[in-house]
Amino acid sequence: MPPLIIVGAGQAAAQLVTSLAQDGYTGPVTLLGDEPHLPYQRPPLSKKFLAGDLELERLYVKPASFYEKAGTELRLSTRVDRIERADQAIVLADGTRLSYSTLVLATGCRPRQLNLPGSDLDGIFYLRTIADVAAIRGRFGEARTLAVVGGGYIGLELAAVAAKRGLEVTVLEQATRLMARGVGPSVSAFYEALHRAEGVKVITGAKVLGFEGRERVAAVLAEDGIHPADLVVVGVGALPNVELAEAAGLSVDNGILVDAECRSSDRAIYAIGDCTSQVHALVDRKLRLESVHNALEQGRIAAASICGRPPPALQVPWFWSDQYDVKLQMVGLSEGHDQAVVRGDVKRGRSFAVFYLREGQLIAVDAVNRAPEFMLSKQLIADRARPDATKLADETVAVKDLRN
Repeated sequence: MPPLIIVGAGQAAAQLVTSLAQDGYTGPVTLLGDEPHLPYQRPPLSKKFLAGDLELERLYVKPASFYEKAGTELRLSTRVDRIERADQAIVLADGTRLSYSTLVLATGCRPRQLNLPGSDLDGIFYLRTIADVAAIRGRFGEARTLAVVGGGYIGLELAAVAAKRGLEVTVLEQATRLMARGVGPSVSAFYEALHRAEGVKVITGAKVLGFEGRERVAAVLAEDGIHPADLVVVGVGALPNVELAEAAGLSVDNGILVDAECRSSDRAIYAIGDCTSQVHALVDRKLRLESVHNALEQGRIAAASICGRPPPALQVPWFWSDQYDVKLQMVGLSEGHDQAVVRGDVKRGRSFAVFYLREGQLIAVDAVNRAPEFMLSKQLIADRARPDATKLADETVAVKDLRN
C-alpha cells in the first residue's frame, strides 16, 4: 500500500502524525520537510529562542523516537518538485518519484519580500526559520543599531529582545498604528507606549523607500528621513506556499481552499496549517489563519477525516504575543466590531482587557496580562454570548460573573 505522504514539517504536520497515531491509523506514513530539522515550534523563534533562553531541542514538537515509534518515515532536507494527481504521485527535486494513498500539504508560508533599492545588501534579514534566527543572533554581538521594518507581532517581539540586549532599535511601521491587523486602536496605543518606555524608537505611517550602504546595510531610507541601521529585520507579512497546489490544479484563493474536513478540491489531497483558506463556521467566512492554534486544530481535523472519525469540535481562533514582561492573548476576530469595552486602565500599569462586541454579541477579546478574562472569553465567544457591557467594564464584578 502506498504511504500517506505529508509535505511540510511544521506544527500542523507534527500534530497530524500525533493524531493519526491516536486515532489508530495503521498505514505507512512519510513526512517530507525541506529543512534539516524535526518539526518544530515557530512562535519561540522571535522570543525565547532568539534571546538564547531556549535550547534548540526544546523547539522540537516531538523527539525523533516518537516518529519512529509511530511508524513515520522522516525525509528531511527534501524538496518536492511537483504533484502528479492523475497517478497519485509526487516527484522530488532529485527526480525521485513517490506514490501516495493520501497526500497532505502542510507547506506553511514564507515572509513577504521587499523589492526596494538596496534590499539585497548584507545585514538585511527575514525571520521565519531556525537558520534565520541563527543568522540574526550572530549579528547581535557586533550590531549597534537595529531597524525593524514592520510593526506586527514578530517585528515587535524581535524589537523587545534586541532592546533588552542593549541595541538601539527603531521600528518602522507603514500603517498608522502597531499590530493594526490584529488588535484594536487602544491596544496598539498601549504597545507603542510600552516600546517607547523601553527605549525603542517607534515611527508609524512610515514609508520605507530603500536601504543604503556599501555591500552591507548602513541605513534605512524612508520618506521621513534616513534611519541609521547596521542590522535590519523585515517583517511585513507572509505569503502562503501554494505553488505546488496551484501547479497541480488545486483550487487556490489566498491559500489552498479546503472544506470542513481540510480536504482540497481533490479528495485524495488534504491541506492543513498556514497554507490553507477555509470557511470558519464560528465566523461564517473564509479565513487564512497563521496561528499555532489553527495548525493544531486542522491537524486533528484532517486525521479524524482520514481515519473515518467525526471531527473534533471547532474552537474559537486564538493567538498570543510575548513582549518584555507583557503577554498579549487574543481570542476571536475583532474585525467589524461596533463597540469596544475596556476592563482595567490602558494608560496605567500593564494589565487590562478589551472586549469587542457587534450588535451586543461578544466577538473578540484582547487580554494584556489578563489570563482569566482570556480563558472565559473563549467560551463566551463560542457560545455567541451577549454579556452586559457595563459588567465587562466594572472590575468590581468578578470575572466568573461576567457570564451573566
